[in-house]
Amino acid sequence: MAVVESVQRNAVHALGKQPCEMIRLLTGIGVEGDVHASATVQHRSRVAKDPSVPNLRQVHLIAVELHDELRARGFPVAPGAMGENVTTRGVDLLGLPAGTRLRLGRDALVELTGLRNPCTQLDGLKLGLMAAVLERDDTGALRRRAGVMSVVIAGGDVRAGDAIEIVLPAEPHRALDVV
Repeated sequence: MAVVESVQRNAVHALGKQPCEMIRLLTGIGVEGDVHASATVQHRSRVAKDPSVPNLRQVHLIAVELHDELRARGFPVAPGAMGENVTTRGVDLLGLPAGTRLRLGRDALVELTGLRNPCTQLDGLKLGLMAAVLERDDTGALRRRAGVMSVVIAGGDVRAGDAIEIVLPAEPHRALDVV
């Protein structure tokens, strides 16, 4: 069963986000009270390039299964440590196509826009973490595993334990790419 494992936000620019009881998603904006909430880009490197670009990174999601794997390999990750707003359980986030919609709880709806490109800030948690979320597939192509990004289609409150409903886009499906 696909569920929300935990929810996090942070009002200031920092790698980690703080666990909380509930987050409120705002349509077209992101997580209320989170530094990245806006219709336009809020990530510092992207703002420096062009602050008018639409924010395709309003809500960051990571599967708790990745956390479990990383902890088993000696990396001290917990929900929110890698900057995600929503930690999921039972969803192969990286295997979903672009445009997939996830209903989080009763009302909130997000649409996957792409993959998170891991940055060297991850090594601040423990040296080697960035490399641990990057791997090569059988063809040698780089595979990014640091979660997925999304935009808020319909707002609502999201809590740990909320069900996740997966709604795939019409075919042909397009693989997630870095946003």
